[in-house]
Amino acid sequence: MLDLSSVQLDGSHTPAKNGGVAVGYQGRKAARTTNALFLADNQGQPLALATPQAGQHHDTFELEAVFGELCQTLEQADLCLQGLFLNADKAFDVNSLRQACAHRDIEVNIPRNRRSADWQIDDDTLFDPELYRRRQVIEQLNAWLDGFKTLLVRFETCLHTWLAFHWLAFTVLLLRRIGRSPTS
Repeated sequence: MLDLSSVQLDGSHTPAKNGGVAVGYQGRKAARTTNALFLADNQGQPLALATPQAGQHHDTFELEAVFGELCQTLEQADLCLQGLFLNADKAFDVNSLRQACAHRDIEVNIPRNRRSADWQIDDDTLFDPELYRRRQVIEQLNAWLDGFKTLLVRFETCLHTWLAFHWLAFTVLLLRRIGRSPTS
């Protein structure tokens, strides 16, 4: 049921109304938020969720450790990481992610970030715009997750409860997909 021809990486800042663990002020949202990173398959099915971080941090804060946690979740599910294509937006154009992916034999498809100091360096970085268009499925996943009202705004102060709600939402999304698939 999974389409692992490519995987999509993105983050989401969720407003946190009651405080709690992993909450920080995010000026862009003008609220206290929690930031979570997700991996989804090529059809938008959520695969992994990293431990959320305080919202004042950018998506790339401690990215090597967070990405390692996402990969560990996939490995525990017996999904092979070698040869995967990883799509992410240009906010994830950092050397630590590129090196972590290379270490795991994951091919990255991330556009160069012009804000980066080395964006003009010719380093043989490949980018496939056609593959990058598939990134829209993770944006659609974020919209689907917003449909779960308990995930739209974080009222839980305990991080484990909030994570459990995410895993329940992931399960519901998988069951919806299974329910749509043709039976043989």
